[in-house]
Amino acid sequence: MSASFEANLDWARARDAADPLRAFRDEFLIPPHEGHDGPPSDSRPLDSQPLDSVYFCGNSLGLQPRAVRDAVNAELDYWGELGVEGHFKGRLPWMDYHEFVRDDLAAIVGAQPSEVVAMNTLGVNLHLMMVSFYRPTKERPAILIEAGAFPTDRYAVESQIRFHGFDPASALIELQPDEPNGTTSPAAIERALAEHGSRVALVMLPGVQYRTGQAFDLKAITALGHKHGCMVGFDLAHAVGNLPLQLHDSGADFAIWCSYKYLNSGPGAVGGAFVHERHAKAALPRFAGWWGHDKTTRFQMGPEFVPTAGADGWQLSNPPILALVPLRVSLEIFRRAGMTALRAKSLQLTGYLEWLVQTQLADVLQVVTPTDPQHRGAQLSIRVIEGRDRGRALFGYLMEHGIIGDWREPDVIRISPAPLYNRFADCLAFAEAVREWSRG
Repeated sequence: MSASFEANLDWARARDAADPLRAFRDEFLIPPHEGHDGPPSDSRPLDSQPLDSVYFCGNSLGLQPRAVRDAVNAELDYWGELGVEGHFKGRLPWMDYHEFVRDDLAAIVGAQPSEVVAMNTLGVNLHLMMVSFYRPTKERPAILIEAGAFPTDRYAVESQIRFHGFDPASALIELQPDEPNGTTSPAAIERALAEHGSRVALVMLPGVQYRTGQAFDLKAITALGHKHGCMVGFDLAHAVGNLPLQLHDSGADFAIWCSYKYLNSGPGAVGGAFVHERHAKAALPRFAGWWGHDKTTRFQMGPEFVPTAGADGWQLSNPPILALVPLRVSLEIFRRAGMTALRAKSLQLTGYLEWLVQTQLADVLQVVTPTDPQHRGAQLSIRVIEGRDRGRALFGYLMEHGIIGDWREPDVIRISPAPLYNRFADCLAFAEAVREWSRG
């Protein structure tokens, strides 16, 4: 792959011009940057107008699809014109609105439509899933998470352990990284479960680790967890819309995710959950809500909760329509682009970015993320060789020059080329900015 890469703008622009997905960039609003000296947008002339920033932060907040504004306004119009009847009338009646995102969401995560639901936010969904799938006993009280897990997961897991009357000091087991850059080998997971598996009630790991960018093998982890008698769930916040997923085939008991990163659904967007079909009608404990009641009898308002079969049965309340609109718009873009094509472009973009670091910036930067493309998504986690203070200085320089990534403590800059809107020229602009900074 790297043999064809070149570190010059003509090459990068030629690759961008030949990109079959290039038109999707125009479907997003790219934040402008005054004084940005990188490559201009192909659609923006060189005049006094601000140029596009180079946006590499889709792993934290995806860009706004242009179609979102009209789609939200359409629902506002229905509300104004129809009032309560908007639940039953209009192009997409609100009563069934969460179902209008279900098929596209299932396709992205590799699930049966009945196994997924768009609801709540990631932290809420994690708690709801643990009510059902973390059933600790005196003999098996523990939860296995990765060391350095994102605080949402750490706080939720610890609080659930305490809620059930156990002590996190003994019931929270942290999987320690065993590779030089802070990543974790499959052997480390095997060792942890060999040692602790008989005590573990739930294995709760990420699809992509937020700090290192390492992607985990969901199917292998699930098989290993089940072998030891554990339930297995995944936080896919950094995997959904980034990697091709096969949740149904993985056999995972559940998964949760947010939709504001690679799924481009807006700040605080409605999250999602997956529950494997083998649990569709299982008599699992859960926190029940009216909207999770069987749809055919919901409005009989009976006193007994009868859950809808499948993931819908974990819903609590009716979905927020105005918050679901951006997700529906973004998922329609994903459907047209296709995850196979997006992943192919992502491999090329991130591969080019890595090649630039290795061949042009090896004296300045170190890549933390695994070099094997099958063990990562779009994100490269990068450290400045000279240490944290220099890393912060570089991060500030990049932001000042319109190259937007993000910083994660203690010393990582995350740069994530999103294939829907990033270009080879963007990767080159990053490399050139780093080189310019290093010379200063």
